[in-house]
Amino acid sequence: MAFLSDIEIAQNCKLKPITEIATAAGVDEKYIEQYGKYKAKIDLDLLNDNSKQNGKLVLVTAITPTPAGEGKTTTTIGLADGMRKIGQNVAVALREPSLGPVFGVKGGAAGGGYAQVVPMEDINLHFTGDFHAIGAANNLLAAMLDNHIQQGNTLGIDVKRITWKRCVDMNDRQLRNIVNGLGGKANGVPREDGFDITVASEIMAVLCLSNSITDLKERLSRIIVAYNYSGQPVTCGELKAAGALTALLKDAIKPNLVQTLEGTPAFVHGGPFANIAHGCNSVMATKLALKMADYAITEAGFGADLGAEKFLDIKCRMAGLTPSAVVVVATVRALKMHGGLAKTELAGEDIGALEKGIPNLLRHVSNIKNVYKLPCVVAVNRFPTDTDNEIDFIIKKCRELGVNTVLSTVWADGGNGGIELAKEVIRLCNEEKGDFTFAYTLEESIEQKIESLVTKVYGGSGITITPAAKKQIAELEALGFGNVPICVAKTQYSFSDDPTKLGAPENFTVTIKNVKVSAGAGFVVVLTGDILTMPGLPKVPAAEKIDVDASGKITGLF
Repeated sequence: MAFLSDIEIAQNCKLKPITEIATAAGVDEKYIEQYGKYKAKIDLDLLNDNSKQNGKLVLVTAITPTPAGEGKTTTTIGLADGMRKIGQNVAVALREPSLGPVFGVKGGAAGGGYAQVVPMEDINLHFTGDFHAIGAANNLLAAMLDNHIQQGNTLGIDVKRITWKRCVDMNDRQLRNIVNGLGGKANGVPREDGFDITVASEIMAVLCLSNSITDLKERLSRIIVAYNYSGQPVTCGELKAAGALTALLKDAIKPNLVQTLEGTPAFVHGGPFANIAHGCNSVMATKLALKMADYAITEAGFGADLGAEKFLDIKCRMAGLTPSAVVVVATVRALKMHGGLAKTELAGEDIGALEKGIPNLLRHVSNIKNVYKLPCVVAVNRFPTDTDNEIDFIIKKCRELGVNTVLSTVWADGGNGGIELAKEVIRLCNEEKGDFTFAYTLEESIEQKIESLVTKVYGGSGITITPAAKKQIAELEALGFGNVPICVAKTQYSFSDDPTKLGAPENFTVTIKNVKVSAGAGFVVVLTGDILTMPGLPKVPAAEKIDVDASGKITGLF
């Protein structure tokens, strides 16, 4: 039997007009701005409509990722479709994919198999232009910063202490470190510079955490772009750039409405990476989903130590959100990789490898239950090679933590494969009450907050801070940034900062190499290990397989 690729499944789907999806979501026509037949932006005024009571928020997260795959976004979509199958009013809130991974190695972020959001080609490529607008705003600020220096530098900016980088939404290692301003006085002041990928930019974080255009402009104004010769921060507001940046972002800030393969409304908006940014879709998209549905299903990037931690400690704290339940996605294959098996060795039953790898799942589950104190269910994304013995082993181990395990087959069966998971999530939302707690308090020092995460969530024994990072922490606390959340940038492949430490490592320390403030976003960024803010392409990038025919039909996109 030949299996269809994700794009073939999506292209075979008969999409409903977006106006019909909006009606199903309860969105009045006056709030819809159509982008063709199957995409729309939603006017922010809808958030001020107080006639609807908010629904329940469900977070989907996962174990530490492996090359075997986990299927978090696919599970999120399939769970929503499963809820709809049993008569529930539900909406999805997801991130937009970055072009970097789309043309690189990881793939898109529109789900897979029979649990996708569509039109998948549009969503995975330019969509409604949000990321282009974010990149333009980011680079306008960079241009205005360098122009200020060129035109006399009345703010006394120290060229050696510029913190603002340009960005592009592509994996391009060549741009990590550059020298610009060459060619003589008329072409600017020569200096070292570099690029971040757009999804790691502070503008992306600002857009995703803003509650309104006014809030967006205020956050943009607070962005620190450099320090002056006295060591004081220089902001976007002082460069008089906030208004122009907001003008570029006035449409990008509006959430996008699309649909799943089965016609469930999906708000897809924003896309910060979870290993180097806060990893969640926009606050406004989540709030719209909550307002328009009884259940809002959202996901956060990578494993629960990254995406879920930042969703809970940063996004929920800033936006006043409280999840009713959390789904932790796992696969037998991935857990066996955490137990030491190679990707080529996963097909056969191996309880021994599963036993070595399952502590990874159990630590994530324990964190959700015991650190954040939220109701939790494990969704095992089942593959044909998984045996009943392996599934029973996972069910038994999770039951010891007081957590149920539900099999999910949404990749192959769509919403029908998510019905049992939907029933358990509904039960958790309505029968089990959480006592939502953050992993750290804002009153803790920056160093204490980092240590709290490492010891409580990662399972490490402590932290090592380089002398440069210690100085940065002291400077930030002196400037008044000691009482904000922290956003840890670390490898997604391990609880530790070493990607080779699989499973649930213990007795490790995390090395803090660099600490900087994202004053507009409202958090301090902590860089660990060898994390990069501009990825590179692999030896064989996915871009080599992507093509388009004379009719405009795209092939090779997953």
